[in-house]
Amino acid sequence: MGDLKQHSLIKAQERLRDQVGHALRAALIAGELRPGSVYSAPGLAAELGVSATPVREAMLDLAREGLVEPVRNKGFRITEVSERELDQCTELRMLVEVPTVGRVTELATREQLEELRPLAEDIVVKAREHNLIGYLEADRLFHLTLLGLAGNDRLVETVGDLRKRSRLYGLTGLDEAGKLVSSAEEHLELLDLMLSGDRGAAEACMLRHLGHVRSLWAEARDEPVERPAGRLGPVRKN
Repeated sequence: MGDLKQHSLIKAQERLRDQVGHALRAALIAGELRPGSVYSAPGLAAELGVSATPVREAMLDLAREGLVEPVRNKGFRITEVSERELDQCTELRMLVEVPTVGRVTELATREQLEELRPLAEDIVVKAREHNLIGYLEADRLFHLTLLGLAGNDRLVETVGDLRKRSRLYGLTGLDEAGKLVSSAEEHLELLDLMLSGDRGAAEACMLRHLGHVRSLWAEARDEPVERPAGRLGPVRKN
């Protein structure tokens, strides 16, 4: 029984590390954590309401993805993402996601697609509420769950990695201007087109959506918005 208890403890620690990692990635995209700035694990842990250990582990995961870099005796520095890198990630996502949406349109059942509606609606709700981190998480879940209907786990993993690497700083300004709502509503449009069985229209919608997202990235980088420190929310421990 002791071994099983230890195994359960390890699993719980791994889940917490993953939750912290998701929270930090969302904060990176939202601009809560600024490029070039150095953050300590204890400081971030205090804001997230967890111990420093899962934060350090999550930051090491982010470092392996190239999102942060360790700074000796200080913490982790948030790395920059170049326009070229963003363009490359967008191009790859278009090559993968657009035809996959077409396949799913033809292969998925109506019930499977309808199960995505609460996620699509939640994206819009979060955008209207200016809940940026909630918006980003709902968007991530919608896209990866939709792609998962194609039955290719490696494809989902690849797109998930591209999403991590193509994170954006300064979305807050766009959010406050209400420019994220139209992008959020495209998820419902896409879902309705897929439910109608129109593969071509669904693919065109996905292509337009990814292009729209890339244009928002460029606009946000041109108009950065400074965010005060101490705005990370606590991690919910399941």
